[in-house]
Order: sequence, then structure tokens, then C-alpha cells
Amino acid sequence: MRLFLPLFLAVAAFTQPRQVAITIDDLPRGGDSRDARDLASIRALTTKLLEPLRGIPVIGFVNAGRAEQLGAPGLQTILKLWLDAGATLGNHTWSHPDLNTTPLADYEADLLRGEPAITQALGRPPVYFRHPFLHAGKNADTRRALERFLAEHHYRIAPVTLDNSDWMFAAVYAPALKTDPALAIRVRETYLAYMESIFDFFEQRTREVVGRDIPQTLLIHASRLNADAMPALLAMMRRRGYQFVSLEDALKDSAYSLPNEYFGTGGFSWIHRWSRTKGMSNKGEPDEPAWIADAYRNLQKVQ
Repeated sequence: MRLFLPLFLAVAAFTQPRQVAITIDDLPRGGDSRDARDLASIRALTTKLLEPLRGIPVIGFVNAGRAEQLGAPGLQTILKLWLDAGATLGNHTWSHPDLNTTPLADYEADLLRGEPAITQALGRPPVYFRHPFLHAGKNADTRRALERFLAEHHYRIAPVTLDNSDWMFAAVYAPALKTDPALAIRVRETYLAYMESIFDFFEQRTREVVGRDIPQTLLIHASRLNADAMPALLAMMRRRGYQFVSLEDALKDSAYSLPNEYFGTGGFSWIHRWSRTKGMSNKGEPDEPAWIADAYRNLQKVQ
């Protein structure tokens, strides 16, 4: 019987379901479109985005300053949609400042400015904080000082392992919906293939860096693209053997306590941060297709 035990354990480990926590940034709406920011438009987008996510323990990270056009009551209306769908909320600062270029005191003030609206919606202070741009400190002093500030205000950092450029696809997709439906379809299909390649890469890289599969943390944004692509994204994750877990449950895995000594201007996956801390050479994740990057750059020139 003992001879079969190692084989049994190996098979059990291989067949154990994968886990992923879905985290969505830039609530109430990301930067994919400069229009459609009225209450009716954001309510429609939010409703479509959340419908396939019902029953999945999602967390949305709020930039309350993105909702100034809505006003405080409008923002609460949108945040209630998230809570009614079973999601919870975290703090993503008020205005999405870049820690690489913003004085720390100003950054901390912006973070606290974003808190009251989230507290009002939740009925308690938020627990999780997500760095805008995933920029956590360009030097050791800044990073450590911000970590102390977050601890003093009872925040936990929300890491990301499945990082990607969904925001770039989303920025190309939004105008294409209005002017070129065929292009919009192409962008959406290319995005889904790209996201599959992101999962391929980070699953393999996780095993190289950590030595095993871990509960992954996926970062995407509140955009029209993700609202339209969500059923297919969820189907892809299920096909890959994923079960959906809360961020809280994902972070219980010991991998998220691995040493992370990275500081610098980069904003990237915690897998890369752990690998750098271990002295491993980094491997870049898949790039977005050149035509998407070109289309994005062209849009930036005219905005």
C-alpha cells in the first residue's frame, strides 16, 4: 500500500482544482472612454459586467474621484449594484495618482480622501488597498513608509499575480464600438486569446518561482470590453480548471507571505517581485499584439 501512496498524492495534487480571485479596478468606470459617464450609462455597464459574476466572490477597487460627474448619491447607487451582486469593495485612492511621481504625503491624503464613500457603501471601512498602476514605491524608503501608513490605517495590500494589459484593449475597443463594429469584434476576440496566453505564462512562471500552483489573483478593469467579454473570460477560466475564491481566501496561501524586496518604478505581477527577490532572472509576460499597441498610441495622440 505504501508503494502507491506517492503516486496517489501526485495524482491528487494534479487534479486539485485551481483557484483564482477576480479583482476589478477603477470603479465606477475605468479610463476606456471619456464619455458615457452619466449615471444611466455607468449603471448599464455595471449591470452587464456584474450579471455573469453573480455568485462569484469579486472585489471592486474604487476611485471615488472618477465619479465626480455622478455626485455622491450617484456613486452610492453604483456601489450598491456591486454589493447587491455579492461583491465587496476596496480602496484604489480618490484620483488614481502615480506613486512614482506624487509626493508621498499627497498620495496618502488622496488615499484617505477616497475612503469615506467606500465606508458609506460598505457600512464599515474598507480592508484592502490596491496601488494605482501597481506602483508600490520607487525606493525602499517610500515603499516602507507607505506600508507603515497602510498598516496604521488597517489596510491590507491587494497583490496581483495575473497582471495584463486589458486596459489597452479596452481603450481601443470603446471607440470601435461606435465607428467600426467589425474592428470591435476583432479587438474582443484578440483580447480573449491574449488573456489565455497570460494564464499560460503565469501558471508556468508560478510553478518556476513558487514551486507549485497557488491561488491566483487576477486584475482587470471596469470597462465596456470586460462587460462584453466577461462570459467568455469566465468560461475560459472554468475550462482551465479554476474555481473562484475571494481575495481574502486566496491570500491565506503561504505564497503571499513570500519575501518581496522589490522596489522601483515598475508596476508588475507579484510573481515577478518574488522572482527578483529570489535572484531569479525575470521572464516577460506576453505582449499585446503590435496592432493593438499601435491603435492605442494613435488614440492617445488625438485625445
